[in-house]
Amino acid sequence: MKGTNYVESVIRENVDGETWNWLREKGELVYSEKNASTLVETFNLIPRKTGNKKIALSDPEAGSSDRELYIRGWSIDRLCRVWLIMQVDASDKTAYLAKTGSLFSGASMNELVSLYSALPVLAYAPEWKLRCAEGIRSNIGTVLEAIMYENSYPLNYLDEPAFNQMVLKAFFTEKNVDRITGIDQRANKELALILFDYAHERWAAGRSVDPQLWRFAGRYLDDENFPDIRKLWDGGNETEKKAALLVCSQSEYPSARRLWENGGSLKKEIEEKKLTWHNLNG
Repeated sequence: MKGTNYVESVIRENVDGETWNWLREKGELVYSEKNASTLVETFNLIPRKTGNKKIALSDPEAGSSDRELYIRGWSIDRLCRVWLIMQVDASDKTAYLAKTGSLFSGASMNELVSLYSALPVLAYAPEWKLRCAEGIRSNIGTVLEAIMYENSYPLNYLDEPAFNQMVLKAFFTEKNVDRITGIDQRANKELALILFDYAHERWAAGRSVDPQLWRFAGRYLDDENFPDIRKLWDGGNETEKKAALLVCSQSEYPSARRLWENGGSLKKEIEEKKLTWHNLNG
């Protein structure tokens, strides 16, 4: 299974020899078994054996975004559970999907976090789209974060409506959308329109709007929605003004180009890449 050696090396740095031997033996049984009994039993037992401390990473590049799994900040039980799933024999598609899928039934909050964290390394990747969409409907914050934060699966496999729903859910639950992998790559007109409507609902209720919401608007400004950006520039706080100019920097709409050209010192910050969507919220 892809990524196994990397994950294994981090685990061995974070557990004692006895724990690693136990885990390795269970992994071998999981690979060879016909049913899912050892898989389910071991998946449940792992936190008792490993504890739940945060993993230490000796390699400064470990957990970087160019790996299949971004593991920085994970607990050791989360990592070991993902590693265990990676040991399931994937040679028989039907058996693999049944075994791995059985872990979702009745899973606890922390178990779901591990399962959704494993999405990027599961075999038969397109088969997990419905599971991923199901997780997005969850109201458990840590489960949503496992799907949204530094997880490449939604970027690579969710269709446009499901991806858009995830982004909307992120704003609705006040998640940090900048941690959604590939969020700018997946920007689309339908998402921009959905978020314009969401902003109007928030304003009508007298509530604030996360300035990150506007990062999807640049390519889709027109006569109907540009007044929202103008509103941010004319009457918004400092962060909202920055967001408005960032939007205009990405737009070819004539009114947006005029606002951009009059952006003053903020325009210079954007041109010099000192101000981006990544550091907008400080």
